[in-house]
Amino acid sequence: MENCIFCQIIAGEIPSSKIYEDDQVLAFLDISQTTKGHTLVVPKTHARNTLEMTEEAASQLFSRIPKIARAVQSATQAKGMNIIANNEEIAGQTVFHTHIHLVPRFDENDGIAIHYTTHEPDFTALAELAKTISKEVI
Repeated sequence: MENCIFCQIIAGEIPSSKIYEDDQVLAFLDISQTTKGHTLVVPKTHARNTLEMTEEAASQLFSRIPKIARAVQSATQAKGMNIIANNEEIAGQTVFHTHIHLVPRFDENDGIAIHYTTHEPDFTALAELAKTISKEVI
């Protein structure tokens, strides 16, 4: 897609620090390096984000994630890893080409904080929501 920085990286028009490539997927180090080894894994076929991917394209992308993540973790000696996909601006997506962040974690003070707010469960509301969502799964 024209003017997509990741499409330009895939096409070799913009340099990158590649760590993995095959016919479907490219993985390269994020220039921001949130933590040492922060990697982006992108499909070579443009899609805005995972919400717009076909099942086949998503399968191709996500089937590579464990192998690449293990390699990053091993090479960096990280203690753990966040695997993140931001979908749409409200969720933090800034580049609108599907990409998965592999963020190695070294300690609790590495500057990354993900917090979830928990609520007391309302089992009736949960059952209704599950029913509504399941009708949308095609």
